[in-house]
Amino acid sequence: MADLNATPSGERVHIGFFGLRNAGKSSLVNAITGQDLAVVSDVKGTTTDLVSKAMELLPIGPVVIMDTPGMDDVGQLGELRVKKTRQALRKCDVAVLVTDCTQARQPAEEELLDLFRQRGIPFVVALNKSDLLTDAQASSLQPAENEMPVSATEGTNVYEFKELIARFAKVATNEKRLIADMLEPNDMVVLVVPIDASAPKGRIILPQQMTIRDILDAQAACAVCQPEELAATIAALKEPPKLVVTDSQAFQRVSEIVPESIPLTSFSILMARYKGNLGTLVEGAAQIAHLKDGDRVLISEGCTHHRQCEDIGTVKMPNWIRAHSGANPEFDFTAGGHFPDDLSRYSLVVHCGGCMLNEREMANRIAIAEDAGVPIVNYGIAIAEMHGILKRSIEPFSAML
Repeated sequence: MADLNATPSGERVHIGFFGLRNAGKSSLVNAITGQDLAVVSDVKGTTTDLVSKAMELLPIGPVVIMDTPGMDDVGQLGELRVKKTRQALRKCDVAVLVTDCTQARQPAEEELLDLFRQRGIPFVVALNKSDLLTDAQASSLQPAENEMPVSATEGTNVYEFKELIARFAKVATNEKRLIADMLEPNDMVVLVVPIDASAPKGRIILPQQMTIRDILDAQAACAVCQPEELAATIAALKEPPKLVVTDSQAFQRVSEIVPESIPLTSFSILMARYKGNLGTLVEGAAQIAHLKDGDRVLISEGCTHHRQCEDIGTVKMPNWIRAHSGANPEFDFTAGGHFPDDLSRYSLVVHCGGCMLNEREMANRIAIAEDAGVPIVNYGIAIAEMHGILKRSIEPFSAML
């Protein structure tokens, strides 16, 4: 059973281990984590797919460790594995290049270093197998500040290398706030959380959990209700709430209940602000009205879940888009880690709030859309636009736009 108190994957530092086959990536991953996370063998190419593990890693804290296939893998399957390795770069907060320091630096390793630099990924280099160096080789090593000789098999410098990773981990502590920076102690926020067939029994979804926790961290308070109880909840308060936050699917109903004098937004819009993408996604919303018959629209979600008969991504969103645009576009759908590298065939990308994706991966998905000249919008902003309440729902963040 999943630990509901665990740090969400999207809030963890993602550390990717890259290198050639048989450079000792998996051995180093196991040495650093203190677990048999990856299969180790003398046979080249033992790691055949991306291996990810969420864990606590001192001195960094909550992390996701990613062990990738070798960048020099060969054949048709090898090409697919290399593609997976490149895709892992989309979510890396810090990259680790594992090299065999008894060998000269290889072109594929230089290619990886260039990719790290091009994508602005902080990186460190593990000069692995240092226990096999001759005295002359060891004395000639001149590591840069982001390099360190290590031995995964002997455990040499493993702890010191973990500290080196921590220094280069760009988001080891995320100081951005979801909502707390908008609040003062004792402020009241009303959260509207519909409970329907798609809501897991006994649980509320991650953005709602994160919002509640951030409100409490601000020494503020919140009242949580369903749309049917919203009017009574507001009426029961001695003073109007500082803010009302709703699930996007209830936006229209909630906007009719909440007086214009009370700021209103959605969990999805809060997530867009939190991940730094609000302005770009608001701009993308305008494209919905300009869609034409036959245009292709990609609807993408960052997680996978069981589809209900009234699923928001595959059912509700296409219906709202058709009604708002007056056109009949064609829709493609992706979920989880899959996101196309080439978006040129699309006229619009509609993405979920991205609560299960870390900031870097969400930013990379938006960058792929921007590079292709394709507008992108998230669920909450799209729904607000299609129901005529986008201007009101982003008013609390007008200074950012």
